[in-house]
Amino acid sequence: MSRVCELTGKKAMVGNNVSHAMNRTKRKFNANLLKKRFYIPEEDKWITLKVSTSALKTINKIGISAALKEAKSKGFIK
Repeated sequence: MSRVCELTGKKAMVGNNVSHAMNRTKRKFNANLLKKRFYIPEEDKWITLKVSTSALKTINKIGISAALKEAKSKGFIK
């Protein structure tokens, strides 16, 4: 499975390693992802999501139900 946040859609970015001599080689900046279990009280079940740490902060702020609703409206969850 690819390294994409299931709530925000964040994924790896491409950039350059730059040496002291200014030589550039391609590299990847991966998203900071964690596999985390969440309890949804409305449905009385646990779900496992691969989320970025910034998405975790959002979940802590607005709650898992609101975060899932927002992700569905943006099209990250079907």
